[in-house]
Amino acid sequence: MPSYINMSAAEKNAELKKVYEEYKHLKNMGTALDMTRGKPGFDQMDVSDNIFNLVGNNTGYKNCEGTDCRNYGGLDGLIELKHLFSQIMGVDHSQIIVGGNSSLNMMYDTIAQAMTHGFGDKPWLLQEKVKFLCPAPGYDRHFGICEYFGIEMIPVENTKDGPDMDEVEELIKDESVKGMWCVPKYSNPEGITYSDDTVRRMAAMQPAAKDFRIMWDNAYAIHDLYEDGDTLLNIYEECVKNGTEDNIIMFTSTSKITFPGAGVAAEAASPKNVELLKKRMTHQTIGPDKLNQLRHARMFPNFDVLKQHMRSHAVILRPKFEAVLDEFEKELSGKDIAVWTKPKGGYFISVNVLEGCAKRVEELCAKAGLKLTSVGATFPYGCDPKNSNIRIAPSYPSVKEVKKASEILCCAIKLAALEKLTAVDN
Repeated sequence: MPSYINMSAAEKNAELKKVYEEYKHLKNMGTALDMTRGKPGFDQMDVSDNIFNLVGNNTGYKNCEGTDCRNYGGLDGLIELKHLFSQIMGVDHSQIIVGGNSSLNMMYDTIAQAMTHGFGDKPWLLQEKVKFLCPAPGYDRHFGICEYFGIEMIPVENTKDGPDMDEVEELIKDESVKGMWCVPKYSNPEGITYSDDTVRRMAAMQPAAKDFRIMWDNAYAIHDLYEDGDTLLNIYEECVKNGTEDNIIMFTSTSKITFPGAGVAAEAASPKNVELLKKRMTHQTIGPDKLNQLRHARMFPNFDVLKQHMRSHAVILRPKFEAVLDEFEKELSGKDIAVWTKPKGGYFISVNVLEGCAKRVEELCAKAGLKLTSVGATFPYGCDPKNSNIRIAPSYPSVKEVKKASEILCCAIKLAALEKLTAVDN
């Protein structure tokens, strides 16, 4: 397809009129679609409906150790789920804390504890300045935690291999840099997986701050769309080799495996960090929802059953991702106005449109009935310096709806680019 950049002024104006007519047609169709968040669709959640038959009635309430899961106790979770999560997270089961339904809640709580009680040093609240490295584009809720606690966020550019490690290694020389957010596999929103070299360099870091912590949010650890999905190097093993195992705290959950509102989250860390976290938990809770944990333990008695379950998710998700990518290829390829990722898993596709055009694309989509993640949300403080990045979340709508949304999005991208290019010509 012809490059919009290389068109003559007359060709651009003619194309603008053509695309505008296309946009008017789409706008008048009365579409109402929401692709703002990466929520599982109804069809995905239906895959897990049997979980409600696995506890109570004739199945009983006791786990493999004989614990009655209706009662108090079990501060750090059921042993069955510790063993299951150990295979997902790549650490010994003794290093895992199994909690409630939200890994975000565990992350928030970990930062809150650092603010009030520190990590082997004085509380962050009592230190003059607290900063966090934020690979961008990234997960808006990570950034929201920092903003809530008044932690200064330092954007770090993401590359195809993960965060720019040259930049990271320079920034951690500052003692006020206390940590770093990471979504290492099928990152939100770009869908990239950190390379082995990036993981090794991260594990080898010797930050100036003694209380530095990498917040390793491995939310999409087993969320492959294809059998040849990405492989992520085990960072904990690499940290042990470097004597830096206390620098990392890992998180994951079943939120996009079973139910977002009724899954199970887990936190993993070095023995020293786990001991510290569990000691603080004794003042916070008598124990998690063990009945829900028991449901999950019975639903996934071993890792092979869990992997087969995730293949069912992939069958549902794959056509939705491919619908977006096919439309991008058909409508945007060769025009030099957008570049996009082609992830092998996770929940998002990231597209960078012509610089300065993302907000206009969002506006055009909204007027045509398509809601997108707010432009800027994938950057600290909600500010995309290039006004270019758009996060696509194709999981919730049906395939038919995703195709319609992709048509609207591509048309908006073309229209916004042509408006800018013709304005420059004039």
